Amino acid sequence: MSAQVNSGTGPGVITPDGSPVEFYRRMRAGGEPGVVAAVVPAGGVILDLGAGTGRLAHALLEAGYKVVAVDESAEMLAHIEGAETITARIEGLRLDRLFDAVLLPSYLINVPDDVVRREFLATCRRHVREDGAVLVRWEPPEQYARWRVGKGRAWEDGAVMMTALERPGPELFRATLRYETGDLVWTQTFTQRRLTDEELEFQLAEAGLMLSGFLTADRGWIHAVPHP
Repeated sequence: MSAQVNSGTGPGVITPDGSPVEFYRRMRAGGEPGVVAAVVPAGGVILDLGAGTGRLAHALLEAGYKVVAVDESAEMLAHIEGAETITARIEGLRLDRLFDAVLLPSYLINVPDDVVRREFLATCRRHVREDGAVLVRWEPPEQYARWRVGKGRAWEDGAVMMTALERPGPELFRATLRYETGDLVWTQTFTQRRLTDEELEFQLAEAGLMLSGFLTADRGWIHAVPHP
């Protein structure tokens, strides 16, 4: 199997990237709405790329933002209420409008395929206002040293744990996560590419963006702006 092919197992619909719809439907936003609010003015219009079941979109709607949610999975988007939804791939997306902010969550920038990553960032740039913001969730390079089998976390009605970890190529990390909620269990296997800070800034620049800073202490949220 290619190191870049994601997969998933478990009850219900599994999306092309291996995500279990039912598990993500049960997830709620953590601190992400506060990250967005620190940059995007109240009442702003946000493009949520890879929105999934609306974990973040619903929290942003509750905070008073307007949200357009994009995902390739219609089964994911079917769980979103209160936002405009668009079933489409991020690559090549062209909407005839601009947004106060564009979100690229879920570590999508760490996709192993360099071409796909460039297309993701080009879509972000294409849809953000000149005075707007692009917010990107990434895995900072120093965090991969903490990846290990058995690492996980639990909350009131669920848990996630890493059950397998491989290094299929230079700067590539292939992991399997086990998700649990109630009596239900899923697995998702995915591959990420470790990006250095220099690579990040270069690829942002290629897309016409520049790094403004990091929005969290762990550097997990990138704040990028259109290049002047």
